[in-house]
Amino acid sequence: MPTIAEIAASLENLAPARLAEEWDNVGLLVGDKKRAVNKLMTCLTVTPSSAAEAVAAGADLIVAHHPLPFRAVKRLTAESTVGRLLLELISARVAVYSAHTAFDSAGDGVNQRLAAGLGLRGITPLAPRADGEGAGRWGWLEEPLPLEKLADRLKQFLGVERLQMVGRPDHQVRAAAVGCGAADEFLDLARQNGCDALVLGEARFHVCLEAEAVGVGLLLPGHFASERFAVECLAAMLAERFPDVKVWVSREERDPLRWC
Repeated sequence: MPTIAEIAASLENLAPARLAEEWDNVGLLVGDKKRAVNKLMTCLTVTPSSAAEAVAAGADLIVAHHPLPFRAVKRLTAESTVGRLLLELISARVAVYSAHTAFDSAGDGVNQRLAAGLGLRGITPLAPRADGEGAGRWGWLEEPLPLEKLADRLKQFLGVERLQMVGRPDHQVRAAAVGCGAADEFLDLARQNGCDALVLGEARFHVCLEAEAVGVGLLLPGHFASERFAVECLAAMLAERFPDVKVWVSREERDPLRWC
């Protein structure tokens, strides 16, 4: 069986830590890299439900998109949600690895896959670095589409029934940008690159107003939907690379936001 170190090396190759944002916390966050891995679960976020699932199933490693812990922890007690989760996982000897913004920006990562799912061509980083890599993605459509039709394409790709939209339904989209999760700081970059639309997981109210004012359509499927598909793809990739390991994507985690 592969060790945690071997799986971590594979994940580092897929999503190098150097691509992560400075404020992020990526890599092996909990666990002993020398331990063997028989069972591995991917998830978007370590929550009470997904942690309990991993423990009950005997997982050795959780590969979560969002880091746990995310911020520095001064004390580890059951008085906080983060403390309770960490104590539960450590007690069950379940390790945690997170690639987060490194996977967002990776060449075969979340934003690349999201842009490809929209049918964009000439996909390139929205916030490029000197080495040619970078955060976000943007590209153009072979044929212009009304914003509402691009929304339909996004819903089909993500498997969601609804999303939020800023802009006229008939707003013509020739070029579009994407930023999974909470990335509404990309609005100015999208506009500078001549994008007619920007796909985000979520956006703040005043950013929505600004987008409307400058004529950039927004499509907002939700933070969960904009990233969950990628941890499903990641599970399939890890299962292929490590055939002796039982790999699955969490069956218990859910989007905490509900339509009512």
